[in-house]
Amino acid sequence: MAHTLSKATRIISTIKGFFIKNLDVAFIIGFQALLFTCAGFLIQGNSALANEIAMYAYFLLVTGVILQAVSFVKDKGKREGEI
Repeated sequence: MAHTLSKATRIISTIKGFFIKNLDVAFIIGFQALLFTCAGFLIQGNSALANEIAMYAYFLLVTGVILQAVSFVKDKGKREGEI
C-alpha cells in the first residue's frame, strides 16, 4: 500500500511539474474542454450558450498559442547560447 501511495505521489508531482513548466498546455486543454462543452450544448439545442462558451474557448486557445510561441522563442535562445 505504501509503495502504491509513493508511486502515485511521484506521478502527481511529475504531472504538476510538467504543467508548471509548460503553462501553455493548461490553456490548450481548457480550450478543448470548453469546445466539448460547446458541442454538448449544441446537441441540446442551446446555441446561444454554446456561442458564448466558444468565445471563451478561443480566448484560451489564443492565450495558449501565444504562451507556446514565447516558450519556443525562449528555448531557442537558450539553445543558441549553448552552441
